[in-house]
Amino acid sequence: MKYVYILESLDGQQHYTGITADLKARLSKHNAGEVTHTAKFRPWQIKSYFAFNDEAKAWAFEKYLKTASGRAFAKKRL
Repeated sequence: MKYVYILESLDGQQHYTGITADLKARLSKHNAGEVTHTAKFRPWQIKSYFAFNDEAKAWAFEKYLKTASGRAFAKKRL
């Protein structure tokens, strides 16, 4: 199972979209500063996540969420 997730910094100013097989472990890595793209905006909380049985669909959805239209969709709907 793959999870596509959206993180939000506690101040609500930063968001990060990613994909993982272990959501809890990945959040711990983000909050421990082990992910270079998110280390300076710690701490993080999970805003939304989506579970996929099909890995290809998970990667496609994550790629979509990182586009301008995907970010607009997430901001409005999630």
